[in-house]
Amino acid sequence: MNEPQQHWAAHKERGSFRLMKLTALGVRLLGRRVLSPVLYAIVLYFFVFGGRARRSIWQYQQRLADWSEQSELRPTRWRVFGQFMAFADALLDKLDVWNGRLKIEDIEIVDPALLRNQLRGERGQMLVGAHLGNLEVCRALAELGEQVTMNVLVHTRHAEHFNRLLGEAGASHLRLIQVSELNPAVMLQLNQRLENGEWLAIAGDRVPLNGGRHIEVGFLGYTAAFPQGPWLLAGLLKCPVNLMFCLKHKGRYRVILEPFAREVVWRRNNREQVIDDWATLYADRLGYYCLQAPQQWFNFYPFWKTDDDASA
Repeated sequence: MNEPQQHWAAHKERGSFRLMKLTALGVRLLGRRVLSPVLYAIVLYFFVFGGRARRSIWQYQQRLADWSEQSELRPTRWRVFGQFMAFADALLDKLDVWNGRLKIEDIEIVDPALLRNQLRGERGQMLVGAHLGNLEVCRALAELGEQVTMNVLVHTRHAEHFNRLLGEAGASHLRLIQVSELNPAVMLQLNQRLENGEWLAIAGDRVPLNGGRHIEVGFLGYTAAFPQGPWLLAGLLKCPVNLMFCLKHKGRYRVILEPFAREVVWRRNNREQVIDDWATLYADRLGYYCLQAPQQWFNFYPFWKTDDDASA
């Protein structure tokens, strides 16, 4: 019998804030070296008993291997477990960033278009990332290195709690904004932040909690649901869109900044088609960067429409 489908947030929100708070406290009191075995033991528990997450990662690895025609990427139990371990490592790295143990000078920045020079422009822009790699390092880059206010749009109900936790860690230029819908009040607030020179950051690979405003496009050879939000926002706010990824390579983080859309223009009669086009281009770039860091995809839930063929 198949398990009933659940939205990704139904899994994440049960303990994400509590786990983050406990982990932050543990690192502060015990240090990363002492806490690492404990966190890895927790990850092993979720690997053994998290059948849905395990099957989802197995399926992702299989589809990435088929799409890229790279047989060495095909899943095994060890490779699937390695992806769980990579997630634990990324969580510890997030805390290292905010605690000052991971310095900005230790991060390689790939920015051929010199987008960093625009961070202090008169009007802000939008950055679209994904749950690939470690976006916390990118946020810390704005906070610690560039001193630019970064507004991160999230779907979690715990945004205020996370803001408090980040504030305790010393983050003053980072703000999480919970957006359940793009109502006029939210749009006015976001537009004002752009006018103030602040930037907006949003993940382009998770459908909102209420399940609305999404579009289905091809990703790694199969149809998947992607949010319309980034492309709706870009059109309404009339701001440029850039891609942002942070991938770990040989123990060092590499932040990649890439121009994506100078403008997203849609009208009511062509909105669906325009958003479909931009979401398709985004999914293609996401697949490209998945190949750069195959085990750093941290969506531990059924991502594609047809998820019955995953095994493990």
